[in-house]
Amino acid sequence: MSDRDATEALARGALDWLTGSAGNDLDRTLYSGTAGVVLALLEGRRHFRDDRYGDAALRGAAALAATVEDDEGCSLYFGLTGTAVVLRSVHRLLGDEQADRAADRALSLVRSRFDGRGWGDMHELLFGNAGIALGALHAGDVDLAVLAVEPYLRTADATPGGVNWAVRPTPPRSHHIAHGTLGIVCALAAVAAAVGRDDLLELALAGAADVVARDEAGPAGFLVPHSDPPHRPELIERYSYGWCNGPAGDAQVFRLLGALTGDSAWAVRADRCWHTVTHSGLPRRVRPGFWDNNGRCCGTAGVLALACDRHVEQGEPLDFADVLVEDLRTRATTDAGGVRWSNHEHRATPSALEPEPGWAMGNAGIVRELLRYARITDGADPAYAVPWPDHPPTR
Repeated sequence: MSDRDATEALARGALDWLTGSAGNDLDRTLYSGTAGVVLALLEGRRHFRDDRYGDAALRGAAALAATVEDDEGCSLYFGLTGTAVVLRSVHRLLGDEQADRAADRALSLVRSRFDGRGWGDMHELLFGNAGIALGALHAGDVDLAVLAVEPYLRTADATPGGVNWAVRPTPPRSHHIAHGTLGIVCALAAVAAAVGRDDLLELALAGAADVVARDEAGPAGFLVPHSDPPHRPELIERYSYGWCNGPAGDAQVFRLLGALTGDSAWAVRADRCWHTVTHSGLPRRVRPGFWDNNGRCCGTAGVLALACDRHVEQGEPLDFADVLVEDLRTRATTDAGGVRWSNHEHRATPSALEPEPGWAMGNAGIVRELLRYARITDGADPAYAVPWPDHPPTR
């Protein structure tokens, strides 16, 4: 069996495990529930040309559409903005008019709940303004995207290196893409490019400068702490390496800034992020708690996404991507029910967690990257069926 065949078999098994959960999961979110599963099913439908996955995606979209008015959350990953992204994608790929109308209703509700600064106590990418801006852009609502990022012009705080923002109602300032400065930078830069706003791009660059000034691994690498002062240090390690709070995600923002500005310094910084990631020891479990997640948010699949981006854009050898995929194969559970992954919590007994369906920690996020890797190894189109709002496309 070729590498592509083996990877596709793994992804198909994971999709088959997911198929029963689309539309039936009480969790509707993009982060961990039905919305993320639907996007994985859309990837499976296009890759395999198998309408079983499209039919399951339609069922999941119908369940999401039916609950739009009941959803009190507005964010990209935990609320209506993420729902709108998914419903728009189902309409675009499968022609579902009901999904398109439900996406309009979702975005209208999000707009109506804006309080002048945001949508609650969090003002970052996963829960707050930055994610809503990126999701609104993805769903075609540019005015909502601008509404979401303009408060950052008023709330930026000057730092020795640039600017940052209070993203939660506690003192720590976070620095990375999921909950911190670089997530806001990503949104500001993307909206600036969409509407031609130099003031937004300048603010994005000032935010990125703050994070660059905090690097502790130069000149070869790039590694910035999670937050200062440390946020919940009894639970959160000072340094991470994945998409959410580490250089795998930092590099994605640097890719975007390089594409928008033409400044080669951003490519150099992305290279330094990659150096740190590939020399960190992952995907080995170097110590308890070091690399216990297979998923897209803070695990192996998120690093695989960057490895494939670098291959497409720069011709980076797939050697490290091969290591990541082999690790996913090794950690997969395969039986008559399909394929799935369990993450690990070294502080709990038993340490193996229940497998999850969603994007962040589960099968949906892993499937997306495995299918892309399979296409790349075969010289096929590396594009996703559905671009992700905070993942810059390869150029």
